[in-house]
Amino acid sequence: MSDLLKKETGKTTHEHIFYQVFEKAKSLLLGSDMTINEIAYELGFDYPHYFSRLFKKKIGVNLNIYRKKG
Repeated sequence: MSDLLKKETGKTTHEHIFYQVFEKAKSLLLGSDMTINEIAYELGFDYPHYFSRLFKKKIGVNLNIYRKKG
């Protein structure tokens, strides 16, 4: 199945999952009043600071800045 996903999307399973998680994170940041900690836990992260670091690394902008610009 991983090979099929890679062939169809050009992304590995891991990349695809992270893409979906961060699309949901963007949606929650812009469309809800949830705190960043609540969003992190909602998305399955045990440590909100890890979620914040990973978001900045993958998306290229701090969570708070992303929310304010939205």
